[in-house]
Order: sequence, then C-alpha cells, then structure tokens
Amino acid sequence: MPTESAAKASLSLVEAVAEDPFYIPATALTSRPRRILKHGDSFIVLDSHGDIGATAGGTDGLFHCDTRFLSNLELRVQGMAPLLLGSSIRDDNSVFSVDLTNPDIYENDRIVLERDTLHIVRTTFLWHATAYQRLAVKNHGDRPIAIQLAVGFGNDFADLFEVRGTRRQRRGKSRSYTVDAGEVLLEYQGLDNELRSTRVLAIFVRIECNPAEVSRSPRFFRAMVASRRALKAATRHSATVQTSNDVFNEVLCRAMADLYMLITDTPQGPYPYAGIPWYSTTFGRDGLITALEMLWLDPAIARGVLRRLAAHQAKFDDPENDAQPGKILHEMRGGEMAALREVPFGLYYGSVDSTPLFVLLAGLYAERTGDLATLRELWPSIEAALAWIDGPGDPDRDGFVEYYRATEQGLANQGWKDSYDAVFHANGRLAEGPIALAEVQGYVYAAKHLAAECARRLGNLDKAAALEAQAVRLRETFEAAFWRPKLETYALALDGAKKPCDVRSSNAGQLLFTGIVRPERAIQVAEGLLRPQFFSGWGIRTVSSKERRFNPMSYHNGSIWPHDNALIALGFGRYELKSAVAQVFTAMFEAAAYMDLRRLPELFCGFQRRRGRGPTLYPVACSPQAWACGAPFLMLQASLGLEFDVARNEIRLRSPCLPPFLEEVAVSNLRLGDSSVDLTVHREPDGKVSLRVGRKSGNVQIGLV
Repeated sequence: MPTESAAKASLSLVEAVAEDPFYIPATALTSRPRRILKHGDSFIVLDSHGDIGATAGGTDGLFHCDTRFLSNLELRVQGMAPLLLGSSIRDDNSVFSVDLTNPDIYENDRIVLERDTLHIVRTTFLWHATAYQRLAVKNHGDRPIAIQLAVGFGNDFADLFEVRGTRRQRRGKSRSYTVDAGEVLLEYQGLDNELRSTRVLAIFVRIECNPAEVSRSPRFFRAMVASRRALKAATRHSATVQTSNDVFNEVLCRAMADLYMLITDTPQGPYPYAGIPWYSTTFGRDGLITALEMLWLDPAIARGVLRRLAAHQAKFDDPENDAQPGKILHEMRGGEMAALREVPFGLYYGSVDSTPLFVLLAGLYAERTGDLATLRELWPSIEAALAWIDGPGDPDRDGFVEYYRATEQGLANQGWKDSYDAVFHANGRLAEGPIALAEVQGYVYAAKHLAAECARRLGNLDKAAALEAQAVRLRETFEAAFWRPKLETYALALDGAKKPCDVRSSNAGQLLFTGIVRPERAIQVAEGLLRPQFFSGWGIRTVSSKERRFNPMSYHNGSIWPHDNALIALGFGRYELKSAVAQVFTAMFEAAAYMDLRRLPELFCGFQRRRGRGPTLYPVACSPQAWACGAPFLMLQASLGLEFDVARNEIRLRSPCLPPFLEEVAVSNLRLGDSSVDLTVHREPDGKVSLRVGRKSGNVQIGLV
C-alpha cells in the first residue's frame, strides 16, 4: 500500500478515541500472564501468581455486574513476592491452582531462609458472587521456622468502562472499616445512589460482592464441590465430540469448557455472555450467533437465548437507546456509568442485525427440535421482529434493512463490524448513513424463509406464503444492488445515497450460509476469499489486503475472527464447497494449536503466515469469547454436513468430508427429540468417509447422502 494512502487511512490514538469513545486502548505491557474464572454475573482476572493488581496491565480484578469489587490482592512471604513454580487451570475452568515457593530471605545481610524451602499452593475459584482463595503451606526444610504470610487487598469500585480507559469527571464516595479480626468491609456509594460493597474474610480467604444481597457464602470445600457439580450438570444434555487428533481434542475441550463457563443462568434460561473481560454480559448478536454455532450440539442454549431476548425486546421508541418497537437488544449493562447514562448501554438496541438473527435462530431452533411450545411462546416476538424489519428497519422502503444512530452517543456502525471505521468506500472514505450492510440482507432473507416454515408449523399458511414471496423479492433486488462484477463479489454495503461500498470484505462470505447467493456467484465469492489477499494461511481476513483501509492489526479491517471464518465455512458447506471448508477449518485448527491453552481468542492479527511462526495475537482481544468458542463446532458441522429432520426423526450427513488433520470423528449423545445416538465418521484412504452407528436410544434414523 502506498505510504500516502496509509497515512490517510490511519489515525493516531488520540484521533481514534475522539472518533470512537468506546475504543479500547492498549497502553501497558503485562509482565505476568492472566487467567480468568467466571460464574454467573461475576468474573475474576488474576495473574499467573494468583495475584490481582501486582503488575501493570489494568484488567485485573474481581468484577460483578460491570463493577470491579476488588482491584488488589497480593501475597507476600516475609514481605517479599513469592517465586512462581507453575500454575494451571482445571480443564473444566472450575479452579485455578498456583504453586509457589519462597525467595531467599535475608536478615542482616545473611540468608535466614533459603529459596525453595516452602511449598505454597494457592487455590482460587468463584461461586455465587464470591471469590474463594485457599493457601496451603508446607515446610520442606530440616527444622521448624517462623514465617510471615501476608495478603494485601484493596479496591477502587471502578466501573468496567473506567477499567477500559474511560475517564470520569466525578465519582462516588468510598470507605472501609474493620468488622472484626477476620473481616473487613469495603463500601462505595455511587453517584447513582447505589451502595456497592465488598466483604473480605480471612483464614480461607473469601471476597463477597454485595454481601447484603445474598446469604453468607458457604465454606471453601463445600462451595468448590458445588461449583464443579454445577459445571458438570450444565453439559449433561450436550453432545460430545472425540477425534483422532489429540491436539484438536484439546481445542474442543477448552472451547466447550470456556463456553459453559461463559453461560449464565438467567430467569429465561442459559445465556452465553459474550466474552471476558470487556463483554461479560448479555449481548444480542453474540448470544444469537453462539447459539447458532452450538445448535446441533445443545439446542437448550438457543432456547435460553431466544427467550431472554424476547423478554427484553423493545416495545416503544426510545432514541437515546436506539430502540424501536420489535427491535432486539444489542447490549445490557448493570454498572454505575450505564445507570447514569455516561455510557448508553443500560438497555441498548443499536444493532441492525440482532433482530433478523433472532428470527433466523428461532426458525433454525424449531427446525432442529420441533419444539412447538417454545415456538408458540416466541411467535409474538417473531412477528414483532418481522414488523420492525419491514417498518423502522427499512425507513425508505427500498427493501433493505439499514441503520443510522438516533443520537451522537450511540454506535456509529451497528453491524458486527461496529468500529467507527469499519464501513468505507474503495478510496478509504468512510460511508455515511443510513447504511445497508450486505450480510444483514442475507440474514433477513434466511429469516423470512425460516419464519415462513414456522408459520406453516403453526397453521398460518397465508403468512407463510407472504414471507416466502418477500424473501424471493429480496433476493432479486439484493443481487441487482449489491453484486459488483469487477470485484467478483458483493459490495460491503450501500451508503445513505445508495452508492455501493466497492470493498472486498468477509461480509460477502457470510452471505453464503444464508442461501441468498446464486450458486455460480457463490463459487466466485469462495474463490476470492481463498486467494492470498484474503486467506492469510491462518484464516480469512475481514477485508482484502488490497483495500485502502487494510491493516492486519486493526479490529475489523484486516484481522481474522474465528466466528467469521466459521460462518463462512458453513456457507461453503451449503454450496457443497467441501474442500474450501477443509482449507479454512485446517487453518483455524493450526492457529488454535499455537494459542495459549489451545484457546481461540475473539480475533487475532491478519499477518501472512510464515514458516515456523505462529499467528500474531491482537493485544486487547477477549479470551475467552463465546462465539470464538463455538467456531470449531460450527466448522465441524459444516464438514460433516449435519442436518436434522424432526418429522422423519432422521439425522443426515450430507456429503461429509473430513479435513486432512482428522481421520475420525466420534459424536456421542447426539439428540433428536427424545432419541439419541452415538456415531463415528471415518476418512477412508480414497478421501471418502464411512459412517458407523453405535449406541442408539429411540427410533432415530441416520442417513448418509
């Protein structure tokens, strides 16, 4: 890219923050790796020593409902930091354990305690808004010793957006006092008149968030057993996967454990919170896509997501929150800054795609499960969402759903690429709204097809016919407006003047899974996405390297997102492009093999792959992130060609094809209605696959087509 173009397409940190007040800065290096635990509405970020706030980094802390309830927790041995032997997190994410030892300890210039004499085991877990930490110490020396172990702690009650870097002009008042020898209470009276408090109890250290709201927390071992049982129970209805590749098994194990850690029990059912540390709350788009990724394994996630979003569907116009009747939630926040509207995300609806994705997922859920009771419950919300799509979502009635924020405080871009600079023209100029994104029209197309089938299931044949006709018209108008012959792909978007954004982007790839694309054009789109300007060797970039705003280190303009690649792979599978599925799937697996804990992060940088080097991390990516956790499972579904036919009680594998790194995949407890089955797919020497059916419960049928 020419230097002049690069200069025009780039902004300084100050300019970026000015353009996007919700930009997440990366201003400090962390000298210790971080580890994360979560339960319910609480999560904790510790370093490799089990400390909080001992080194630079800024994200450490115990958080509850978007507030930091503990910002410092440091262990000292005779006033000195202990030495790290090693640390590990359980495979199910329930417990973080750290092995430490003492450093050389001096008095009057002579060693009084040699290093490696004490073995200190520090065990931490979360349960019901309480962090537990146990210290176990063993003396391996040849004589008894007297030693001082001290745990220092403190808190700032910072709102999550403050931790992210937002500066506030005013804050509430803090105080702390000692209740007795083993208990300290920290309090903060916020400007929203809410009292937030942290109770710190000694011996077996317990840190309770808002202790007045819950009964006193149980003791250490009882709580630890309960937390592990709860995690195990959460997965009891999910199918499980075992493969011939041990490294990929680790990837799947980590992804499954992370996902069920992120899932929170809400009044409406299980909901996968988006990611830690920045997005541990209800996000509409993220929850919907995560549920779609996991639908074949555990439909209960989709049911919880749909019921929760239906419960919070907008009922009236509220410009400050970008809300309109029928619109589906974008983001929900419970912190002080949201309550005071210092950030607009208390109940915020600035998402153009959550509403069609809601209808789309509802249709897929009904198709996957045949659950008519839930479909009837959701139908009024589905109809309200469809009314928004045809009404406020299409204000100029041109047939395309578009967005334009109602106030300056809202998000400028409201698709999944919601950075301020994510939608632009070929010359790098930012698009002005209202903006109609390509992939959103695909979501609407699929939503109307699936809603038509839902209407048929409920006996509303006239509604079904009308929705089918609308979908057909949308496909025709979409092709005419968005297809760019010179690019051999679809425009990123239409701007407010209906001028196409002639930018090669991964958005066009997401169109494939919706079915809106003609087969011959699907092949052209796929071929373009697998060329070097898109495909880095680690996955498909968000935009082509030939575009003016391409930057492999950007959030949305050249990086690689696992969930984006998974949806594209699903689209490849829909059009029988199984070798393309295998290419993307293999790249994503090989990237995960390099990642810490085999955990795919929210995104990573889009640099070209180099021999002997792993992918380059994005510095402030959430890890774990729910839709990144679901990505390998969706790519596996795309490879296997899994289809579910409730009416015939049949599970089909359409043109299954395993990628080169997998010779065999075994799926256990795959459920359809009241039936379940274990099946194994094996890749033969000629590249074709064979299917073996194992344990079967009920009369489910398995087909290979």
